[in-house]
Amino acid sequence: MGEIGEAFERLVEIMRELRGEHGCPWDKEQTHESLRQYLLEEAYEVIEAIDSGRYDDLKEELGDLLLQVVFHAQIGEEEGRFTILDVIKGINDKLVRRHPHVFGDVVVKTAAEQSQHWEKLKRREGKKSAIDGVPKSLNALLRAHRVQAKAATVGFDWEKTEQVWEKVREELGELEEAYRRGDQEAIQEELGDVLFAIVNLSRFLHVNPEDALRLTVDKFSRRFRAVEEELRRRGKSAEEADLEEMDAIWENHKRLEKELKSQQSKKE
Repeated sequence: MGEIGEAFERLVEIMRELRGEHGCPWDKEQTHESLRQYLLEEAYEVIEAIDSGRYDDLKEELGDLLLQVVFHAQIGEEEGRFTILDVIKGINDKLVRRHPHVFGDVVVKTAAEQSQHWEKLKRREGKKSAIDGVPKSLNALLRAHRVQAKAATVGFDWEKTEQVWEKVREELGELEEAYRRGDQEAIQEELGDVLFAIVNLSRFLHVNPEDALRLTVDKFSRRFRAVEEELRRRGKSAEEADLEEMDAIWENHKRLEKELKSQQSKKE
């Protein structure tokens, strides 16, 4: 079987024991539904380890994510729906079927061609729409990105980046107009259109919008905590300081960050 196969079999057996008659009470109580939050948490912890470059942690987090797969498969087996073997065989067959340029005689030269070919294969398998398969449970930013990318595989896309810039400007104008009218329902709709256009722009700029926004949130959090820390050093709380003082601390910390980043770039 090999070392990998033996280790995986051991993991599957451990899960069977945990769910068995003399297993763990908590593990035995879990269902597909109750495990949803943990599956999502583990996936985000994998992403966090990747973003921070903590590759020793990544090894552990991937193990935790793999455990979720085995956990769900064990529940599926107990319910008579599917087994972990069905899961593995299913993904093996799908990978071979959808990569005929690797396991067959189809010629694909670029990643873009592969994306288009992948979607064609999915439609042959019964998918009715080019945008089918994007989970509604995805956060809206990622869902917008995936829907746009899938639509693009059948040619429904902008031709030039400048067209996308123009669309962003157009949507911003419509949002401002709705704001000036005081139409709250229109404001919500137009704000959604602005965000959707920005996501489209991110594709043309080759930037993942979720990654970009996450980095910005991290940056804001880091700088805001620095403001709070400086205020504490001055014997104040954020509630006691005025906006002008907080802005001055913010700008100073921002300047120091940029200087440090510039110094690090020169060293590299």
